[in-house]
Parts: sequence; structure tokens; C-alpha cells
Amino acid sequence: MSPRDSRFRFRTWVLLFLLISPTIFSLAKSGAELGGAAKKLYMREKVRKMFYHAYNNYMTHAFPHDELRPLTKTFTDSLSELGNLNLEHLPQNYNGSALTRIESLSSLVVLGNYTEFKNAVLWLSENLTFDVDARINLFECNIRVLGGLISGHILATDPGNGLDQGVYKNQLLKLAEDLGIRFLRAFDTPTGLPYAWINLKYGVMDNETTETSTSGCGSLILEMGALSRLTGDPRYEAVALRALRKLWSMRSPLNLLGTTLDVVTGEWIEYSSGIGAGVDSFYEYLIKAHILFGKDEFWDMFHSAYLAVQKYFRHGPWYHEADMRTGKATYWQLTSLQAFWPGLQVLVGDIAAANSSHREFFHVWERFGVLPERYLLDREMLHPTEKYYPLRPELAESTLYLYQATKDPWYIEVGESIVKSLNVYTKVEGGFASIKDVTTMQLEDHQHSFFLAETCKYLYLLFDDSFLVNKNYIFTTEGHPIPVRSDWHDRLPEIYVPTNWTFVTGEKHGKCASAMSLKVCPADILSPRGGNAVGGVESACHVPDSHVDHRCMTNEECGIDSTSCRQRSCSMAGYCGLWLLTI
Repeated sequence: MSPRDSRFRFRTWVLLFLLISPTIFSLAKSGAELGGAAKKLYMREKVRKMFYHAYNNYMTHAFPHDELRPLTKTFTDSLSELGNLNLEHLPQNYNGSALTRIESLSSLVVLGNYTEFKNAVLWLSENLTFDVDARINLFECNIRVLGGLISGHILATDPGNGLDQGVYKNQLLKLAEDLGIRFLRAFDTPTGLPYAWINLKYGVMDNETTETSTSGCGSLILEMGALSRLTGDPRYEAVALRALRKLWSMRSPLNLLGTTLDVVTGEWIEYSSGIGAGVDSFYEYLIKAHILFGKDEFWDMFHSAYLAVQKYFRHGPWYHEADMRTGKATYWQLTSLQAFWPGLQVLVGDIAAANSSHREFFHVWERFGVLPERYLLDREMLHPTEKYYPLRPELAESTLYLYQATKDPWYIEVGESIVKSLNVYTKVEGGFASIKDVTTMQLEDHQHSFFLAETCKYLYLLFDDSFLVNKNYIFTTEGHPIPVRSDWHDRLPEIYVPTNWTFVTGEKHGKCASAMSLKVCPADILSPRGGNAVGGVESACHVPDSHVDHRCMTNEECGIDSTSCRQRSCSMAGYCGLWLLTI
């Protein structure tokens, strides 16, 4: 088999695995699982009560403003505050955009409340406008508002969700398109990298900062690409793709990217990087864009970036930060946003590595009762100014993915622990409050919209995944589901297409299998090179040795281990293996 054929076989297996298919989400229940059915039903109802406690209080005390202040039972028009740490240039006459209700659209469908979903869609259709004098963060508005509207539109066009198709006439899509047009002005830069901040009414303001983050300009492709596919207007996807390509061209020879950069000069400002704040969703959107749009380009970027992360950031189950230019460690710290990484690893089949990191994150959760924003690993102490927990969803998200991959009931226990902590420490009469200091459990008067869009949704799906049955979705970084459709793909693989992928017709389908559903070490079932077997399942980090018999003369002839993602080396006896003690 030629290297090209081997690469194609590997890629087709990976694409199959990445499709979150009913094959993955409908694994047969074991006897032990059946015994836990009552617990899952009980926990599902607890999460349902959590969601409505948060949602009803928002509707009573904050709607149509952006977010709820649960301690004082008031509101905050926070869209212009998101990402605005210094609270600069706040608008004077902005009265909110019903942010939390937009974010709740898909959650209402997941919970089966089609009546309230209909009410929300119709209200937004008649009342929402973006012609407001408000400076907003492009990234935050993209993932929360644009993503919420696009997902809501797709769900609204599904007759099974109870919305009269004679009443719904693509109003949410029209709102999304209006917002997308306003976004386009941010991309008018010499580099094609978008400004981090724009005014919804007037565009980029005079003397606007040119600094942005890797996430801010590299995590727009899902929502903007979907908008182009839904409207037939290629401009949205084109500008997001141009920015992503420019960003990728700025990577170091180690395939690492920094955290902050200048959109005008195209120069890096912060060279230290990791998998947490400022860069996290960049990795997430590369792999999910490959799933959603089928472009080989996205997979090639992701694969190179993923290998670099494993090589330079990983230390056992932890991920520190490193200088993009040298790969040398800079900051040894856990940040709560890193907890999304095990979920991403599930998508690419690295279950062992995902499980290892997830357990460490959960140990920290158990130690403090919740997951603190920043923990200094080298000093074994909390960051002195970042002790808060703002109801983040990342640990719940990864718990859901790992449970779907393994069906290990331990993850149900993790979910149960998360639910208990949220109810004990954050539930108040007026909703759910963020925690200001995890050492004292002092509360902060803020219920973030992502608590309803993500935290409650992922926990509910952990205990009841009926929303996912017979459907293929990817979730945006804000938890908004977008279906995987064959007509959105530039090219579909000729083999290994799931037989129950309802969007594909008239094709000869191969056998469904994946590292997730097989629950085995991918390297254990690889077919010998040149053999006649149908193929093997590999993890995303696996790079085979140069020779099938694993003989070698130099380290360069050895690949990367599929389970540990560690570089193999050549022994004195001339065999590739995990001989080095370093990680």
C-alpha cells in the first residue's frame, strides 16, 4: 500500500469516528447499565429542575435583558461586558438582547419543551434587533448569539419540534444574517485577521485596539461557515477561512501558536501558549470544522497542532504552557477551560489519554467542591486572584463525551457529584450564582448564559441522550448543536459511511466501527501494512514506525505511540519502543 493510500485509509477511519453517529450514542446497555437506569432517570429530573430554576428566574427577573443577577433578582445587560475585563467603552443606551433566552433555545429542545421553544422563537422573531450602539466582543457574540440563532433556526425548521412551519418563516436565520453582515466589517484588516471588538451599529470604532486572541480569530469557522451554507452567501465562510489560514501561517516551526497577536501587523504579542484560555477553542474548531464541512485542510491543521500539543504541553495527565518558539515550559498551571480537552480527545479516539486527564480534573473538583479558575501546579496552590468558579461547563462536557465513549457508570457518578455541588454551593432562591472564591464559597451575583446553554445541557444529556438518537450533531464551543449534513461536505469518503446516516443516500456503505465503539487500544487492531485486511482504527496522535517489524537505526525511524501519544525511540538493540523515561 502506498503512503497516500495508507493516509487515506487512516483519514476515512478518523472521519467515521468523528461523526457523532447513532452507532456511538446507541451502544447496547449491559446488565449493570440497566441497573443504573433508575438513577439516571432520577438525576435527569434533578437537572431538569436545575435548568428551569435558572430559566424561570431569568424570565421573571431579567428578561429581556441579557443575564440574571440571582442574588438581587435583577439583571445585567452584559453582552458588551463579555471579554471586557476592564469594562471599557460600555454603551449608554443599550437595554439588552435577550442573550440568555437566545442561549436557551437548543436546551429547551433537548429537554423536550417545544411550547416554550416556540414562544421564544416567536418573541425573538418579532423583537430582536442588532441595530444598537453597543461595542461587543466578536468571538463572544459569535459563539453565543450567532451560534444560538443558527442552531435555533435549524431546530425550528424540524417539524418534530412543534413549531408550525406556516408561522416560522426563517426569522432566526434572517436575524443571524443581519448579525453576520455586521461582523464582516471586523475583517477589514491588512492581514484578514478580524478585530476583537466592533460596534454593532457603526462597525470598528476609531482607535480600536488591534490586539486579539488566537481563539478570537481562529474560532469563527463553524458559525460563519454554517451561515454561508444556510444562506448561500459565501462571504461569511470566506472571511473566517481566510483568517484561520492566516493564523495557521503564523505558527512556529514547532507547529505551536501563541495566545495574543496584532490583527494589523500580524505579529505575536504573547508567545506562551497552552490549551486553555485564549487558544482552547482554536483546536476544538479545527477538528469540528473537519467533521462539519469535510475539508481535508482542517484535518491537516488539527493533526499537526494536536501532535505539537502532545509533544510540548503534556506532562503526564496535565498540560502546562510553553513558548511557541522553543517548546520550553513557561507556566505550570491548571485552568478550568482546559477541562474541555478530554472531550476533544474522545472525538479523535484517544480515550486513554482523555480518561487520565479527566480524572485529574475531577480530583481537583472534589478537593475544592467545584473547579477553580486557575490552579498553580508547580506550587500546589490556587492562583491568588483567580479563585472563582463561574458555573463553567467544561468538566460536565468531557464527562458526557467519555461516558458516551465507554459507558463506564463511573462517569454517571461524576455527573451526580457535579449536580450535587452545583445545588449545594451555587443554588439560591433567585437562580444559580457564580462562586467568587472557592476557598470560602462566597457567591457572586451573576448567572452566566452558558449555564443554560452548556452546563445544564451536557448534564442532562449525560443522563438522557434521547436527543442524540439517530442524529448526527456537533456542538459548538457554546454547546449549540449543528447537524452534520452530507450536502455541506465538499467531499465524502467513498467507504466507511455509517449505514444509518440518513442524509446519505444511494451510496454503498461500509462497515461501521470506531475506536470509541470498539473500546480497544487502536494500535492493537491495526492491519499489517500491505495486507489485505479492510483496515484498522488509529488514534489521532498515532504515527507508525517506519518499518513494519519495528526495527530501527535512528530515533527518526520511530513513530508516536497511540495510547500515550509519546514519541517512541530506538533502543540499543535496534527496536522502536517507549524506552525514554521522559514524558
